[in-house]
Amino acid sequence: MTPGHQIQLPNAVGIAADFNNGSIGSYRLAIDHGFGNLSASASYVATVGIHLPSVYSPNSYSGADSAFAPFTTFDSTGHPIGGYGSESLISSESHSSYHSLQTSISNKSAWAGLQMQASYTYSKSLDDTSSVLGGLFGTAGVILQALPQNPWDPGAEKGPSTFDSTHAFTLSLIEFLPLDRVSFFRPLVKILTSGWQVLSITTLTSGPPFTVFSGIQQTGVGAGGTDRPDLIEKPRLSTGRTNRADYFGRAANNTSFFNIPINIPGGSGPNQGRFGTLGRDTFRGPGFHNFDIALIKDTSIGHRKSGGELATIQFRAEFFNIFNIVNFGLPSNIVRGSGFGVISKTAGSSRQIQFSLKLVY
Repeated sequence: MTPGHQIQLPNAVGIAADFNNGSIGSYRLAIDHGFGNLSASASYVATVGIHLPSVYSPNSYSGADSAFAPFTTFDSTGHPIGGYGSESLISSESHSSYHSLQTSISNKSAWAGLQMQASYTYSKSLDDTSSVLGGLFGTAGVILQALPQNPWDPGAEKGPSTFDSTHAFTLSLIEFLPLDRVSFFRPLVKILTSGWQVLSITTLTSGPPFTVFSGIQQTGVGAGGTDRPDLIEKPRLSTGRTNRADYFGRAANNTSFFNIPINIPGGSGPNQGRFGTLGRDTFRGPGFHNFDIALIKDTSIGHRKSGGELATIQFRAEFFNIFNIVNFGLPSNIVRGSGFGVISKTAGSSRQIQFSLKLVY
């Protein structure tokens, strides 16, 4: 008992007695081919994991009813009087799979000073938990990974991984600028016109998945899990509306897309409800678009007796997110939370410009 003579059940945290090492299998089938100065490849890449770590709660969650907490003793009125509270065990019952088509193309030698490499990946990653410490990761208004809605059926959590990205495209370019060969710049001394190059990296990816949670305990399994609602109408997710941050499109009425199944016949827990039918990671956040450019000038100084330059001074002007694209983060995903369906944070930074001077010797 506490100093106030209230019963406080001990919680248990540990590793399951039958915990095993996980196993991972990787598969790759690739085709590589050259087209003159171009080198191209296409690969099927897959990874499967079994017996991976996950969290198991054999006594349900905190505040569970007697029907769901076998290791807690209750009195005739349903109040806990002994035994354990919540129990969290690290087990090895999780599994995952990843399948992808990975393609790339690049030039073997520079074209008029241009070196290029492009890659595109179409993939899908599935699991029933993307992190062992699932209930600990989240920011204001956004839960990224949670414990299973139903602690007795963690396999029902199977869905896209929290880090899954369906489409990913990258393009990197390096252009060497022979300004000393351009007639307009020939009157200038070579030290000013030589050693210039431009680098650019383009990154385009589709949005990550996210789950919608109800924000209220729906059943008698306790409050440690994060319950999900029922989907009654599929929303059209977009950041292209007048209010770009309103991802679900109905502002204060974004909750109308969902129904929280409480106060129903046959329900359990303080709210007489059931588990929602909405799956895990069923929605996708906004995509990510970024363009970085760097202007570099290498200037050689001095000469060694054995030949070659004594040192090189490198000037860099770097522009990150040069077009200042607003990449939206995930929306608030708790139905009964503040600002549900509205995005309050960005993914990535705004445009940043930095200059540097480096001596290489």
